[in-house]
Amino acid sequence: MTALDLGGTLFLPATHKNVEEILLRKKYVNLKSLLIDTEDSLDDLESGLKRLAILLRVYNTTTLLVFIRPRNPEVLKRILSFENIDKIDGFILPKFSLHNAYNYLELLEPTTYKIMPSIEGTELFEQSRLIGLREILLKYKERIPVIRFGLEDMLRQLKMKQNCKDSVFDISVTSSIIGMFIATFKSVGFDVSGGVYPCFKDEEGFLQDVQRDMKEGLISKTIIHPQQIESINTLYKVKQSEYDEAKEICESTRAVFNQNGKMAEKLTMHGYAMQVIQRAKIYGVYG
Repeated sequence: MTALDLGGTLFLPATHKNVEEILLRKKYVNLKSLLIDTEDSLDDLESGLKRLAILLRVYNTTTLLVFIRPRNPEVLKRILSFENIDKIDGFILPKFSLHNAYNYLELLEPTTYKIMPSIEGTELFEQSRLIGLREILLKYKERIPVIRFGLEDMLRQLKMKQNCKDSVFDISVTSSIIGMFIATFKSVGFDVSGGVYPCFKDEEGFLQDVQRDMKEGLISKTIIHPQQIESINTLYKVKQSEYDEAKEICESTRAVFNQNGKMAEKLTMHGYAMQVIQRAKIYGVYG
């Protein structure tokens, strides 16, 4: 499983009226991955956990990738004991920090679940603390399809609010923080997910947000409205010319060559080219 397999991850509270239909593949059949939340979206944790237990009893594995977000390590421990919990794909670990990292990971150590840490606290603003988390997570690298950051949590701590028309990459403080985050984790081979775009009625803004994510090297994204499913699937399609260039890079027997008026280096561009080919395999090619 890679970040590309996740695509747009639809965020739903465990108590949402449509969660069972989506889970059973009766609704939004083109959705790649689903997040069932028991954290911030629930006012009543116990009702949410009760609903989750019922959902798991009727769940059968499909092509949909299913993740659960527990509220904290203590709730994760409870969820791991639920009937049929072994059928889900993994867990998103909220408020993942130097204070609780080992509590989360010790619970998941003996399992094979995929892990997606979500870093949301003060670690976002200190590279030394991010590096500390990175060193902890390196041991689990093969089980981590993507590292997530809490964009809304970042803005809250900065006492800022995202304007639908502005990219967080165009604001100096958020751009520098996210850039540091990307560099810290991508430099050792982790993929990083894009932040939530909160203006769910602004389709054009969402398209621009995903395109900017891709430009910045971010793959996958938590989505908060079903209309965003097809938008992200379409944007992840690969242009034919880009696909052809990626194939040429991977198949070339030359270390350096002229590619449509640009210098192409097989060794340095191979990782990028493989990701383009993988995108094309999952989402298709156009043009």
